[in-house]
Amino acid sequence: MTEKILSTKKNGMAVLILTIVLLLGGIGLFVVSLAVLKGAAGIIGTIAGILIMALGWLPFCGLKVLKPQEALVLTLFGKYIGTLKGDGFFFVNPFCVSVNPAAKTRLGQSGDVDASAHSPAKLFTITTGSSQTEIVSKKISLKAMTLSNARQKVNDVLGNPVEISVAVIWKVNDTAKAVFNVDNYKEYLSLQCDTAVRDIVKIYPYDMAPGIDTTGDGKADDGSLRGSTTIVAERIRRMIQEKVEDAGLEIIEARITYLAYAPEIAAVMLQRQQASAVIDARKMIVDGAVGMVEMALDRLKENGTVDLDEERKAAMVSNLLVVLCGNHDAQPIVNSGSLY
Repeated sequence: MTEKILSTKKNGMAVLILTIVLLLGGIGLFVVSLAVLKGAAGIIGTIAGILIMALGWLPFCGLKVLKPQEALVLTLFGKYIGTLKGDGFFFVNPFCVSVNPAAKTRLGQSGDVDASAHSPAKLFTITTGSSQTEIVSKKISLKAMTLSNARQKVNDVLGNPVEISVAVIWKVNDTAKAVFNVDNYKEYLSLQCDTAVRDIVKIYPYDMAPGIDTTGDGKADDGSLRGSTTIVAERIRRMIQEKVEDAGLEIIEARITYLAYAPEIAAVMLQRQQASAVIDARKMIVDGAVGMVEMALDRLKENGTVDLDEERKAAMVSNLLVVLCGNHDAQPIVNSGSLY
């Protein structure tokens, strides 16, 4: 299905005025025929006035008002005749019907967050006795909208459960495809977002892990969910775009809004991260201490300050490493005798 843009002129106001004049003329003709005209002229005038009053309201059904970034998909007796775009007051065939199967769908997105609020899709409610009839607009918004689905629990490439949430900015590009190629384009988009997130997340580890290929080139890399959020979000956007292309939707941007380990393993993973941080810190301390000891021995040897045998060097190295690598300040012991 290909979108066809209707080139209807913005003549809604002229048709509205003419229709009102026609109805007033019909009422006037009916009154004059009853009160003034006699015989056949009176009968014909009365019948004409009744027909005008009975059918004169039909042009009102063809009046359409569109605001900026809105569209109407119109069908005539089940056949798609085109899409009305552009802001203004239009007049179309009164028998045309606007179609939007997603008009009542409420998603976690802009304009649809609260169904009880004054949503753009809800015009007014007619109450008849104990029943209510909600009049829903069939207009399709062409604005950029934000879809934020609920958090998902997904296993990463290492099997660790991860909770992730993604916000997707999207808009309708082809109204005909959105209305006729899928049953409900909003629900279709929401489902494709969920599946795309699962397909991409299971490729990456949460943190960097050795021997993991996230790009599919057969070589291990440093990709991870926590360290490569921009790349992961772009891959999610591309995958969603491929899936919703036939629905006439454009995915402008995708961003990760929440990322964390699942609660059942969060505490264990936190301990693991802390242990890894402690090990890295200790390694740095030891490397620095060994360098300082080597520098001290070299300086003593160069300056000839003291001549130490291997046993005394080992003792000095041990004492320096204890002082430099210890968690607490060393307690000094003063030796008042000789070194040997």
